[in-house]
Amino acid sequence: MEEWNQTTNGFFLQGLFPPTKTGLLLFLLVGLIFLIAFLGNSTMIFLIWMDRHLHTPMYFLLSQLSLMDLMYICSTVPKMAFNFLSGDNSISLVGCGFQIASFLILAGSEALLLASMAYDRYVAICRPLHYPIVMNKRMCLLMTAGSWISSSINSILHTAYVLSMPYCKSRVINHFYCDIPAMVPLVCMDTWAYECTVLFSTNLFLLAPFLCITASYGRVLYAVHHIRSSQGRKKAFTTCSTHLTVVTFYYVPFVHTYLRPASMRTPEEDKNLAVFYTILTPMLNPIIYSLRNKEVLGALQRVFGRSLSQKE
Repeated sequence: MEEWNQTTNGFFLQGLFPPTKTGLLLFLLVGLIFLIAFLGNSTMIFLIWMDRHLHTPMYFLLSQLSLMDLMYICSTVPKMAFNFLSGDNSISLVGCGFQIASFLILAGSEALLLASMAYDRYVAICRPLHYPIVMNKRMCLLMTAGSWISSSINSILHTAYVLSMPYCKSRVINHFYCDIPAMVPLVCMDTWAYECTVLFSTNLFLLAPFLCITASYGRVLYAVHHIRSSQGRKKAFTTCSTHLTVVTFYYVPFVHTYLRPASMRTPEEDKNLAVFYTILTPMLNPIIYSLRNKEVLGALQRVFGRSLSQKE
């Protein structure tokens, strides 16, 4: 009971940047990245909702990705910014639980959604005649709902267990948000069995989708070379390379962090890698999908051009 009372006051986050001029510059950079990510993902969601040309399975899934990225970056950066500016690094037990739950839900959902997007491109390029039948509205909803629901169940189980463990070694989390690998070393009990469950969840929600994506795009890239139209081949290759760029930025740091033994990792390395999938990827996704996509650029011109003409 005494051990549990020590956790009821919450924790302290060590943060990402030191309270120096260099730290302030890096903080301002992260603030700029947050603004770009917020505006970029919000714009993508708005465009896909407003423009009927983008009412397709591919863009429906992309709108879900933008929604996840928007929620992703909002679950970590605002609290980090508040702590840095106020000098108060504390976080309540409820706040910590919220960050853990949000992170796990969004991380698992996005991993599964990226696999769904890879399957969508596989069917579109390798089975084009079957595409309208396979990737119908019902299938898109099932893919999306499956991603959210399964990751939510996983999140609830892990969050409940992590918050119930006795923390008596320290309440200082060497991270800029409440992350399970950074919290486990603070527990004063044998965590071997729980770490095995974390490894199982990582394999289920990260490694398995990553292998499926790799297999799908391997087949897609092989099929691209057999497309007769040079324009169609170029469009298919651009789409695939765009998806692969996003997948690489998202999965590689995750896998590098969560699938390696704790003895081979350092807290500073984990924090630096976390920047990729919690801050940089949510910013890069809308940029990559918009700048390399003529349909999105066209929708941008149609929607905002129409809005400007109506004002005039």
